[in-house]
Amino acid sequence: MKFFVDTADVAEIRSLIGTGFMDGVTTNPSLIAKSGRKMSEVIAEICALTEGPVSAEVTATDHETMLKEGRYLRGIAKNVAVKVPLTEAGLRTCKVLSDEGTPVNVTLCFSANQALLAAKAGAAFISPFVGRLDDIGQDGMGLIADVVQIYKNYSFRTEVLVASIRHPIHVLQSAKLGAHVGTMPPAVIRSLLKHPLTDRGLEAFLADWAKTGQSIL
Repeated sequence: MKFFVDTADVAEIRSLIGTGFMDGVTTNPSLIAKSGRKMSEVIAEICALTEGPVSAEVTATDHETMLKEGRYLRGIAKNVAVKVPLTEAGLRTCKVLSDEGTPVNVTLCFSANQALLAAKAGAAFISPFVGRLDDIGQDGMGLIADVVQIYKNYSFRTEVLVASIRHPIHVLQSAKLGAHVGTMPPAVIRSLLKHPLTDRGLEAFLADWAKTGQSIL
């Protein structure tokens, strides 16, 4: 499963690049607003740091303006994936941009039927939000299972990009279900490294080594 980092914090992205964990980046208007910078500048800088897809989201709600914004965002860098909402206007925009060769990430997906429509519109990625479904008492991972199965049934090329990931269990379940991508905040990515037995074992190894008085170098 590919890992995308969900942030517009360039420093965080830069710190993760050398780990081998990161395959791409997702942003949204809220994350860009938090950065306090101009969207085009942030996207350009992120795209220069990674060769993977960088999702940049339109802010318009009508098709014509979405299309203009999408084409503008795509022009920032060759690895931009234009993100559009799962609305009728968003899917119309997805269809046009996809036909032009632009990868499109359809976001704010909360049902398998929505995901089916996005695939038919040519989306490169569909972003089902598991955490937000869990928040209202629905089964976020059940949605991922349904979408993965439907896409397999009909050999859709759209990749399932699990979004609104809140904790490592979401990551594990997504990988077991065969989701193509998980996008998550830097803190969640780093939490995957953590296990108390790893820390305890390392402490024991280092303590035993210190007793020898030796140095490898």
